[in-house]
Amino acid sequence: MPKSKRSKVYHLTQVTKKTREQKEKLFQEIRDTVPEYKHCFVLGFDNMRNNHLKDVRRELKDSRLFFGKTKLMARALGQSPEDETADGIYKLNKHLTGSVALLFTNRTPAEVTSYFEEFQPVDFARAGAVATQDFVIPAGVVHATGGAVPAEHDVPLGHTIEPELRRLGVPTKMVRGKVVLGEESGEGEGYTVCKEGQVLDSRQTRLLKLFDQCLSEFKVKIVAYWTAESGLVTEVDADAMEGVDEEDDE
Repeated sequence: MPKSKRSKVYHLTQVTKKTREQKEKLFQEIRDTVPEYKHCFVLGFDNMRNNHLKDVRRELKDSRLFFGKTKLMARALGQSPEDETADGIYKLNKHLTGSVALLFTNRTPAEVTSYFEEFQPVDFARAGAVATQDFVIPAGVVHATGGAVPAEHDVPLGHTIEPELRRLGVPTKMVRGKVVLGEESGEGEGYTVCKEGQVLDSRQTRLLKLFDQCLSEFKVKIVAYWTAESGLVTEVDADAMEGVDEEDDE
C-alpha cells in the first residue's frame, strides 16, 4: 500500500531564510550587472503589490531589477572609491535605506521617470494603509458601491452579503428582500467606513473591498540615480522614503 502523502513532514524552517549561497549569488549578480548598463536607479515603493511589480518587470524586460538587503546591495556596489564597481556608484549607498530596489537600465532618466509617473494602478487598501478619501454608506437601500455612484446607475447589494456587513459592524437589516441601512426611505444618518487621512484597520479594508472601493495606489518613486558616463549621482525625490518601514539588515 503506498504511503499517504498526508503523513509527509515538511520542514518549513529549512526554506524560510535565504542561504549564504543565495546572498553571495545576489551580491555577484549585482556586481556583474553594473558595467552592462548606463544607469542605476534606487527605487522606493508605496503600497507594494506583487502583481503590479510583475507588470513593471515585463515593461522593463530590457533592464535588471534587484531586491535585497540594503547592506548587501551597498557592499555589491562598493562602499568607497577603493572598492566601488564603477566610478562614483558608491555614492548611491546613502540612499539605500528602508525597502528599496536597484534598477539597472540603458533607458534614459527621462524615459524611466515618465514611465513610473504614468504607471500608478489602484488596488484595494490593506490594513495599515492611509485612507485617501472619506467613504460613507448612505442611509436607505444599500447599493453595490455603497453610494460611490448615483443609485440610478448602481444595483442593490446582494442579500447574501448582509450578514457579513452586520458582522463588520454596519447596522443593516433585511426589508422586503433588500439590504437596508437605517430607514428604507433614506432618512437618518449613513455609516462612515473611513475618513481621509485615517489609518485603516482590517475591518475597514474588508468593507471597502466589499463595496469595490480601491483607495490604494501603487507608486514607484525614483529616489536617486547614477550615470555611468559622468559617474554622478542625481537625487530625485528626497522624501520618497517617508513612511516606509525600515527593513531588518541583519
